[in-house]
Amino acid sequence: MGKYFGTDGIRGRVGERPITPDFVLKLGWAAGKALAASGNTRVLIGKDTRISGYMLESALEAGFSSAGVNVEFLGPMPTPAVAYLTRTFRAAAGVVISASHNPYYDNGIKFFSESGHKLSDKVEQEVETYLDQELDCVASEHLGRAFRAHDAAGRYIEFCKSVFPSELSLAGVTIVVDCAHGATYHIAPNVFRELGAKVIEIGCEPDGLNINAGYGATDLDNLIKAVKKESADIGIALDGDGDRLMIVDSSGAVIDGDEIVYALVRQAIKDGTFEGGVVGTVMSNMGMELALEKLNVPFVRAKVGDRYVMEALREKRWYVGGESSGHVINLKHHSTGDGILAAIQFLSGMVRENQSPRDMVEGMRKLPQVLINVSYKVGTDPLNENNVTSAVREVERALAGNGRVLLRKSGTEPLIRVMVEGKDAADVRAFAKQIANEVGAVE
Repeated sequence: MGKYFGTDGIRGRVGERPITPDFVLKLGWAAGKALAASGNTRVLIGKDTRISGYMLESALEAGFSSAGVNVEFLGPMPTPAVAYLTRTFRAAAGVVISASHNPYYDNGIKFFSESGHKLSDKVEQEVETYLDQELDCVASEHLGRAFRAHDAAGRYIEFCKSVFPSELSLAGVTIVVDCAHGATYHIAPNVFRELGAKVIEIGCEPDGLNINAGYGATDLDNLIKAVKKESADIGIALDGDGDRLMIVDSSGAVIDGDEIVYALVRQAIKDGTFEGGVVGTVMSNMGMELALEKLNVPFVRAKVGDRYVMEALREKRWYVGGESSGHVINLKHHSTGDGILAAIQFLSGMVRENQSPRDMVEGMRKLPQVLINVSYKVGTDPLNENNVTSAVREVERALAGNGRVLLRKSGTEPLIRVMVEGKDAADVRAFAKQIANEVGAVE
């Protein structure tokens, strides 16, 4: 991570640096200076539904304009939609104002390059270099202008639909779609409805303050209740910016990102279209690794974060990867993870094979895995404390090679993520609590 950029752009609490109007204005100027060097002075700006998006959008516009860069506003738009539109509009970059699955009082800024990929470390470093310089302004005749893009949502809806095989239809399929009161609220229901499904919407009434609150991929209780109440075939939950997906079957059981990746690979093998291997992360369930091994599919783990999954895919020249949290990447269809596209691919397999969501993940059995998030004081490093390392060694000895322990710092919040995986669910829970208690004891 750089001085300002984390694993997923720049993120924090609104009103506290770096998510303040003055800093974001300068960020727009710095990014404009770095990007304008290519000669392309067109930048797209999309956002999720947080109330702070209006303020930060205006600050970015002023910064880009002062650097001589034109901006085009997309309005509320999923993160993967901004990546797609950046590429198709031939813009120099796309900017997303979003803190993804975080609460409304957080926000962030992330960038996509002209190819629809996240900015390289080199470009991020150039932006950070400008951020540490004095802000200046181009001459008035060279100031950037601001425009509003027309039918951005419609363009993206048509792109999503194009991934669904033309010979298939979702007619007869009842879907509950949960948009987390986020950026997909006006897009995802229309995509599935236009493909023929009966769509029941929840989490589609954003008010600026309710994004991810009780709805979406990080809180599935309301989706589970709705699927059961409506006797739906499937429930689809997206997060606040639309790049994560979780699925609920007709019984209310959850199908997570690892299982979705496995299902898509298994279906591609049946179709004769799969090639290469799969990239997961250090958090990916060992059950997926074992299931892929039975399919003779190579599997490697990357660091947590879709950018690291993407880096490994490009290095291996593979195209499928993802995270248990619901990021699913298929480079045959898009340059970044996309919750709606992953759902479409899953649904097309269901319809083609006349299967239920649970049938789609047949052959994979997840090992019990417990993840506990523990807050820590910024400036301390619990991972290097003796009591924590001793607890980890003790648990690893008890697991005796039949499980895993992983501790890592979140890239977006002051949290230590404690993960324990093994064969026995009760033991795994006890081991995770044992280590979490030691992490929490660090002052």
